[in-house]
Amino acid sequence: MARRKTSLIALKEISEINMTPLMDLTFILLITFIITFPLIEQGVPVNLPSGKAAELESANARSITIDAKGNLFLDELPITKEELAREMEIISGIGSETPVYVRADKNIKYEAVADVMVILHNAKITRMALVTEE
Repeated sequence: MARRKTSLIALKEISEINMTPLMDLTFILLITFIITFPLIEQGVPVNLPSGKAAELESANARSITIDAKGNLFLDELPITKEELAREMEIISGIGSETPVYVRADKNIKYEAVADVMVILHNAKITRMALVTEE
């Protein structure tokens, strides 16, 4: 039997990319992101324990306390938010590295602590710590 000769010109060149595997991969990635995105956005619910940290240095430190009623105290003296903002800007303006410790009652609203943290941020206080029980 003789082999039949075919011309090379008659063979059609395949120059297309097969899209099926790419579409499968796209749908798998889409489904993965749809499933995982809500989990990442909400976070993991946790009960935070009492903190155990290194000892705080008390030399030249200032203390901001928020009691159960939401009242502010700077070094055991009652103070308003506006006065606290002015005091923190004075401390920051001196250029000293005075640490500021924020002590808050565990039953107050998160908003009260957030307000104090915003005041410290606006005053450019770089050394601050949240105080917890052992």
